Amino acid sequence: MERTQDQSPPGRRVWLVTGAGSGFGRAIAQAAIAAGDVVVATARRRCALEDLVAEHPDRVDAVQLDVTDATRIDAVVDAAVERHGRIDVLVNNAGRTHVGAVEETSDAELRSLLDVHLFGPAALVRAVLPHMRSRRSGTIVQISSMGGQLSFAGFSAYSASKFALEGLSEALADEVRPFGITVLIVEPGSFRTGLFAHGSHSPTTETYSDSVGPTRDMVRTADGTQPGDPAKAARVILAVLESDDAPLRLPLGSDAVDAIAAHLDTIRTDLTAWEKIARDTAFGKTPSLR
Repeated sequence: MERTQDQSPPGRRVWLVTGAGSGFGRAIAQAAIAAGDVVVATARRRCALEDLVAEHPDRVDAVQLDVTDATRIDAVVDAAVERHGRIDVLVNNAGRTHVGAVEETSDAELRSLLDVHLFGPAALVRAVLPHMRSRRSGTIVQISSMGGQLSFAGFSAYSASKFALEGLSEALADEVRPFGITVLIVEPGSFRTGLFAHGSHSPTTETYSDSVGPTRDMVRTADGTQPGDPAKAARVILAVLESDDAPLRLPLGSDAVDAIAAHLDTIRTDLTAWEKIARDTAFGKTPSLR
């Protein structure tokens, strides 16, 4: 492809960040700009990016993109590559939360969340990979959640979509490693991103008031008091991407680290307790039922 004057110098990375209007997306975009890089910042409403463009007109390419609009994703990626010459880092960040018991959550609500957290990121990955493979270089950052490792009452749909994203991403990491492409799954805990303020809720029923009720109350009242600082998280993400031994998964926040560690302990306890009977399921073996 013929290079143009707009294309970014080799020393600057080119980022494509979804959901850059606020929260983690905005913080990551600002951290990348501070590092001297160029950001193709996308949001469902381009006006949400106007202040970022005004502050950094030579570093920000603002683009309207709803990640659930599959017909537009290829065009956005191709235009970014044509203008900037490459995409070095894709950050699949766009997302929202949802609260509801499994029985309360409709198929439409579940599918809507999967569109945002799974099908949109998958489409973006498919769009950028040919460009990254041709250069044998690139990084894909998937913004998941500690809810991509564990779940609890009220977060079934949200966690289902994040579990799916993590499963896709773990396989993806194996597939693209031979091409010099890396994958980082970020698992934040509770950060002041506005996630709770813009979430959706299934209709409330009395049936699950005891189990899901506290989750609804937490989502309604916790916004603005979360312990995590998105700007600090963004700086950590950039530092990890620069390291020689970056992990596949990166929990962020003490609450995420503690919750995931406790969850893994529970899994290990169950695995150990039921290991013998689990192994006695091959042909020719008699299960030693407890």
